[in-house]
Amino acid sequence: MNYREESLKRHGQWKGKIEVVARVPVGSKEELSLAYTPGVAEPCMAIHADVNKSFELTRRWNTVPVITDGTAVLGLGDIGPEAGMPVMEGKCALFKAYGDVDAYPLCIGTKDTEEIIQAIKLFAGSFGGINLEDISAPRCFEIETRLKQELDIPVFHDDQHGTAIVSAAALINALKLAGKKMEDIKVVINGAGAAGIAIAKFLMEFGVKDLICCSSKGIIVEGDTRFTAPQQELAKITNRNMLRGTLADAMQGADVFIGVSVANCVTKEMVRSMAEKPILFTCANPVPEIHPDDAKAAGAFIVGTGASQFANQINNVLVFPGLFRGALDVRAKTVNKEMMMAASHGIAACVSDEELSVDYILPYAYDKRAHESVAKAVAEAAIATGVNKI
Repeated sequence: MNYREESLKRHGQWKGKIEVVARVPVGSKEELSLAYTPGVAEPCMAIHADVNKSFELTRRWNTVPVITDGTAVLGLGDIGPEAGMPVMEGKCALFKAYGDVDAYPLCIGTKDTEEIIQAIKLFAGSFGGINLEDISAPRCFEIETRLKQELDIPVFHDDQHGTAIVSAAALINALKLAGKKMEDIKVVINGAGAAGIAIAKFLMEFGVKDLICCSSKGIIVEGDTRFTAPQQELAKITNRNMLRGTLADAMQGADVFIGVSVANCVTKEMVRSMAEKPILFTCANPVPEIHPDDAKAAGAFIVGTGASQFANQINNVLVFPGLFRGALDVRAKTVNKEMMMAASHGIAACVSDEELSVDYILPYAYDKRAHESVAKAVAEAAIATGVNKI
């Protein structure tokens, strides 16, 4: 099947992937009077007296907007908010299917950081959490940081942390098979935008010490002013050996390569230069950094990609439905690192030791056990760290 052509055809038939369905009957005078006026005045005044009642008397407790400005849409770049709508609708459908979360696409027609922050703050009272999506770096960092500081509901940028969570889960299981430990490995990340920076910081929370990040300018090293401000900040905690050079230089002796960058930037020679039992997560879409067959031919032990046609798809879909389900269920006021780490372990644990193999290190995106596992782990971590409200 040509997925792109068939998808365009189906979108024309579907005319949207989500819809609003009434949860209450309004087919009689009594039903109308309860769901709407005059009866509705009573819950309105109860919320007026205590705004937290909005979580009990409306659907707010289970609703999340999927928000984009259309500047970094699914590897397509800055295509605008309206063009990002099919992706946001798809994400909303996945929220419902895998987490029973009611999600709504909100595509904002501005690239101004302050305007985006203010817009979200103004409508945040309608939702139980905020999912940021496909907003370009470096603005996405400030938007998420500010909103987490200024709102008392979970704020989550999936491109950063969803990618980091599922990458960590994949690495947990891959290292089991390779017989290696987080604290002993050398990791190279190519692509130092939102996802790459988030993955780097997150893996360090798991104990990775020797980590090098690369961009199109080469190895990111402290003191090199060619790199962006977020990359220079990252350089203060990574590449402590102060290595300089190209991606090929960085990959020599590496145990793990994680790509969130561009197609075909890794060669067989680079794979051959890596340590014994090299692990490669080549997540560029739609074409990975190196084709899995070429990586395997060059000696790769485990290869994961961002695409469903290959083994070991490293897919954010394993993260966000369950993460928000767990956060909403305990009315968490934030998403902290403990909740995110719990999500990684929840995903990894869904593949038993008996099932684990070089071609099966993660559950499939449609495996509901994974989403339930993530939800449970996240809720427990929220309670353990005291960020739950119920």
